[in-house]
Amino acid sequence: MEEERVILVNKSDEDVGTMPKMEAHEKGVLHRAFSVFIMNGKGEAMLQQRAAAKYHSPLLWTNTCCSHQRIGESNLQAGKRRLLEEMGFETELEELFSFIYKAPFDNGLTEHELDHVMMGDYEGEPKVNPDEVADWKWMKPVDIKEDISKSPEKYTAWFKIIFQRFYDHIN
Repeated sequence: MEEERVILVNKSDEDVGTMPKMEAHEKGVLHRAFSVFIMNGKGEAMLQQRAAAKYHSPLLWTNTCCSHQRIGESNLQAGKRRLLEEMGFETELEELFSFIYKAPFDNGLTEHELDHVMMGDYEGEPKVNPDEVADWKWMKPVDIKEDISKSPEKYTAWFKIIFQRFYDHIN
């Protein structure tokens, strides 16, 4: 199976080529990505705990799902695809904003992404893919913010960056 490729972009989100995902993370090259936040009617966000077998940030808590767009796929199509693959449900998504961040990891990899942040609504229970997700829960954003400040080691590096922007956007 050929390794997944990411779309390399410049700071204006214009495609400048592709690269195997692992190579992009080893070199810290800017590429396109997305992050999905699912909310329920109680104003809670669905968090996922990454599966133990993930190559970085295993068992850490993060937003509902995130990944990389495929060639020819819109941001919203990518978000819906990955939501179904990881969490086992479909819902409409809305793109809220995008921004660039860089987050190095202890294992030598670096996330350097132009991240498209999306939000959707859902009331049910997910049917998680155990290869991707160890656990999930609903939390109020104010409680997430407080927990990140008390126990930052429980959360992925990118989530701590993205969540603050998401929190500011919804408040």
